[in-house]
Amino acid sequence: MAKNVTGLLIVLCFTGLSLFAQQRAWQNEPKTWKEYDGRLVETVPAGTDYWRIVHYGFIRDNGPFRYQEQSGDFEAKVRVRGHYHELYHQAGLMIRIDEKNWIKTGIEFVNGKQNISAVVTRDFSDWSVIPRRDSPAFLWLRLQRQNDAVKIEFSLDDKNWSMLRMAYFPPRVPVKIGMVAAAPGKQEFEVTFDHFTVGPITSTTKEE
Repeated sequence: MAKNVTGLLIVLCFTGLSLFAQQRAWQNEPKTWKEYDGRLVETVPAGTDYWRIVHYGFIRDNGPFRYQEQSGDFEAKVRVRGHYHELYHQAGLMIRIDEKNWIKTGIEFVNGKQNISAVVTRDFSDWSVIPRRDSPAFLWLRLQRQNDAVKIEFSLDDKNWSMLRMAYFPPRVPVKIGMVAAAPGKQEFEVTFDHFTVGPITSTTKEE
């Protein structure tokens, strides 16, 4: 058995695989997308969103979501760059159990400005935002799932991180984790994701 385990680890090392590397799939696949050199470029269809009930009284669950399945504690990170131009254009990371249990975070375009946004949904959605006075060319996002909590962080340089929120999330349940986007209005937009990784939780957080 020991020889078999050692052999497996050697194979993983030489093939560049890790225990966190999983096959990716689509939920609500967009018509136009391509994946190359570690990048995902997609055109986000109009009329798409993720939201449940609160304030607006509707349920939306149809934004493009490129994900992998994952169990246990982990850290997910991505850099996102979007051509946001219509109200509520959005792109970032999502962790999801089902249509009633999910968290999304990223940029959300409101009143002509980029807002760093998080929506936590457990049957009902809530919304947290940090308005930005600038419009950064790109934003780094990080989700750390540990036990019954998800820590949501953002960065402009992948070095200095700020926490947006800490939220409860059901523990010991397999999840989908990946890149999400939505265009709730009448206009589509293009978004690019790169440097998407899922791996062990790091402890190198430096608060801005």
